[in-house]
Amino acid sequence: MKAGVKINRDKVISKIDDRIYSSFIEHLGRAVYGGIYEPGHETSDDMGFRQDVMKLIKELKVPMIRYPGGNFVSGYNWEDGTGDRSKRPRKMELAWNSIETNEVGIDEFQEWAKRADSDIMMAVNLGTRGADDARNLVEYCNSKTDTYYADMRRKNGFDEPFGIKLWCLGNEMDGDWQIGTKRPKEYARLACETAKLMKMVDPSIELVACGSSGPQMESFGEWEETVLREAYDHVDYLSLHSYYGNPDDNSQEYLGSATIMDKFIKDVIAICDKIKDEKKSDKKIMLSFDEWNVWFHSAEQDKKQEPWQIAPPLLEDMYNLEDAIVVGDLMITLLKHSDRVKVACLAQLVNVIAPIMTVTGGGVWKQTIFYPFKYTSVNGRGTALTADIQCETFSAGKTENAPTVDAVAVLSEDETEISVFAVNRKLGEDAELDLSLEGFEGYKLTEHISMEGENLKAGNSIENPDKVTPVIKSVDGNIVLTGGSWNYLKFTK
Repeated sequence: MKAGVKINRDKVISKIDDRIYSSFIEHLGRAVYGGIYEPGHETSDDMGFRQDVMKLIKELKVPMIRYPGGNFVSGYNWEDGTGDRSKRPRKMELAWNSIETNEVGIDEFQEWAKRADSDIMMAVNLGTRGADDARNLVEYCNSKTDTYYADMRRKNGFDEPFGIKLWCLGNEMDGDWQIGTKRPKEYARLACETAKLMKMVDPSIELVACGSSGPQMESFGEWEETVLREAYDHVDYLSLHSYYGNPDDNSQEYLGSATIMDKFIKDVIAICDKIKDEKKSDKKIMLSFDEWNVWFHSAEQDKKQEPWQIAPPLLEDMYNLEDAIVVGDLMITLLKHSDRVKVACLAQLVNVIAPIMTVTGGGVWKQTIFYPFKYTSVNGRGTALTADIQCETFSAGKTENAPTVDAVAVLSEDETEISVFAVNRKLGEDAELDLSLEGFEGYKLTEHISMEGENLKAGNSIENPDKVTPVIKSVDGNIVLTGGSWNYLKFTK
């Protein structure tokens, strides 16, 4: 199979916001306890944070991390995670049927984020709480005033504000699984009034309103329109959440998952712009795709967990090669929409549907999805360029005429490198690329790395951590994308 890929210097999508490479830590399963935090572990620092985990997180170059949820936040009292640890309450955590010790809260997490070279995207509880507690949390985190909650932070040992600039107005509030589920109008009013109060406390913050929990929701569309009609002037982003999987074991259809993400993004953009026109506004709402990943492997095993454990192993999907190819393809799609998708969070970062896995009291290893995320995050900084593609198509489930090859290019900030991220979705058929760079003189292919292999179901483990790793390809001769593969191509000036 032959495929034409043309990259033109003038076909700019957007300057990429680095926050498109963000991730997510929720108080869920072993993400916090036994994940990023394990006092007594041989690698733990003075605060109990695992440095073997921290090293891998820094390798991913994650600029921002969403916290503390997720479903967890809709029943969370943020004060429980502040102040003297010996006095913090142990509580029933209803979202995941676990016991929350509150040993880690915002006091500890903001310090961990600094050590991880990341900012925080903070979520507020609009399930069991509301605008008053949200504005109090902003004061606690960000205010320099001589007032109650800022003074409370100082008494807890933090003279300087945490300076958290991006905030989520709740989480998946349309979901019937959510604590404090809301109807569209109900959430829209709450989000609007909460946003007003939060920005009164700190006008410099940006706010993300909840979109639908996914395109499959009955209220999808109606929800987005209702929320934006109420809160348009007070919010900056609308959230998107979506997960992908292969429960029917149809690998060829599964490799077309990114076409579903692509349509979802386009549909939400159209809704945002419809309301913009209705309001005759000059303001453009941007998108925060703050939950995305592959998630389906762990569904059955989670049903076997006994309730009311501390940090039980939940959502511990063990990823394989085809998952890595799909994750890489989803990242291509996010970059293709970087003019509107300014924030995106791989959900999640450690142990819970994650690229990094740990053994409590033991070692750490990289899952297959670690690699496409790493190569894209590290090399995909700069300006996104359209890749015009001529190729065959195939049927990918709900998507007819899905391109067999997809790609996006990124010009580095210093313009010395062009990174091309490309996928061949067609199993069993290699694609020979006719790749041309228009307006780029003197660039040469210097690196070609691929996620490929004969066994799509192969994955890594603590016993065999390098079973699936990137393949280094030849840079001499024709560029060939193996059938069923994700690829990183670096051109250097």
